[in-house]
Amino acid sequence: MAVNRYDDSLAWYAISTYAGYEDKVADSINQRVNGAEMKGKIFEALVPKEKQIDIKNGKRRVIDRKIFQGYVLVQMHLSDETWYIIRNTPGVTGFIGTGTQPTPVSDKEIAKIKKRMEVEDPKFSINYALGEVVSITDGPFKGFEGTISELDSEKGKIKVMVSMFGRETPVELDALQVQKIS
Repeated sequence: MAVNRYDDSLAWYAISTYAGYEDKVADSINQRVNGAEMKGKIFEALVPKEKQIDIKNGKRRVIDRKIFQGYVLVQMHLSDETWYIIRNTPGVTGFIGTGTQPTPVSDKEIAKIKKRMEVEDPKFSINYALGEVVSITDGPFKGFEGTISELDSEKGKIKVMVSMFGRETPVELDALQVQKIS
């Protein structure tokens, strides 16, 4: 009988994966969880994601963005057997820990990550001030510069005064469509 060199208590562990393989690795581990041999040993594989606002071609959309690129969280009893199963899952490059010993992620940290994942509406962060000069990076006014005249942090909108045809014209933009001029 093999001696278990790991603490067999239930905990979350971070595993590193090849970039872009996080979902495949989590799906593969979750399929094994449903198999009879890993019942009660490995419980869940999770790719932490949060909702973010993205603008493409002037259209705003909410996307799920990975919080930690190249990492998957796995809840399991760490033993030689479960270590071997996870370590040999295609796309996994290793466990996160000190030396060769995987280190559990604290319950406090897992709670913070899960809370971050549960936020339904992404928050707008507008790091601009009234009167600040910005460059428009997207939409029909791309390439223009203007001065911020209004900020609506609730909706993530900015009103910029753009000089066109010799006069100032207000243009309402998404905060993601402008950038500070350095």
